[in-house]
Amino acid sequence: MTTGDAWLPLPIDQLGPLPPSLSYHFWDGDGDYPADPADCVFYGVPYMRPPSVVTAPLPKMTRVRVVQTLTAGYDHMLPSLPSLDASTVLCNAGDLHNTSTAELALTLTLSALRGVPDAVRNQLDGRWQGRVLPSLADRSVLILGYGGIGAAVEERLLPFEPRSVVRVAGSARQAARGPVRAVTELPQLLPDAEVVIVCVPLNDSTRGLVDAAFLARLGDGALLVNVARGAVVDTDALLAETSSGRLLAALDVTDPEPLPADHPLWRSPGVLITPHVGGASSAFLPRAVRMLHGQLSRFAAGEPLRNGVATGG
Repeated sequence: MTTGDAWLPLPIDQLGPLPPSLSYHFWDGDGDYPADPADCVFYGVPYMRPPSVVTAPLPKMTRVRVVQTLTAGYDHMLPSLPSLDASTVLCNAGDLHNTSTAELALTLTLSALRGVPDAVRNQLDGRWQGRVLPSLADRSVLILGYGGIGAAVEERLLPFEPRSVVRVAGSARQAARGPVRAVTELPQLLPDAEVVIVCVPLNDSTRGLVDAAFLARLGDGALLVNVARGAVVDTDALLAETSSGRLLAALDVTDPEPLPADHPLWRSPGVLITPHVGGASSAFLPRAVRMLHGQLSRFAAGEPLRNGVATGG
């Protein structure tokens, strides 16, 4: 059995019985370190804390073998990898956030199409103002980034009877629900897309992927929904399209983030913004507990871990 310290971002008593060969310490990014970082072999990265906080102990974790995030994205951890031993494995949260993020993607899509932001403003003013609005039914939807979250979005999308669903990922393949198109095909696919839901991870190939040329290929009135990372979208290009009223946007993530109070994106017509809460729901805790429990059990038993995405230097 593997021995050593495990730093966990959830209170130990919430996790149930854990492998006895490891010593457990709770640290959520606040306050002093709970133990000597040099003794840590499994580091559960604190959730929703700044990168500068969660990466700070890594240079002192000379024995660490697993760095486990509670986020699907892991771009904030990559700069620290070269300082870690080559045997150290970085694992992301896998399907932990699929349910919650897919729910929000559908919430944003339906809210933006059916005019919920305007209805809220009208309610505050006591104004009764009816109008005909687009339905999700009979829309052509493109899911950009067809991993676990993208597939979960499609599963929840289908009961709303879209006209078509186009799946796009880095490379073409066959999925359970149909073909997945390659990202290189986007120039041909975008003109027919009335709703684009962005679920890609942030990396060198996706940073700025949704740029002015991408947006220009969308038809008038199309809706862009981003539940990925803010930097996937060129904010200035999006602002130009929404300010003119040509496109709609529903964003759980922005660039910069947090979005400054005086940023024009807040007040751009047809833009709905939520403050990066895709994974922050009641669905998080039970799934996080199951994920951590499973990873710790596999690590202690010397079994292969799940959701490994990178290794140390």
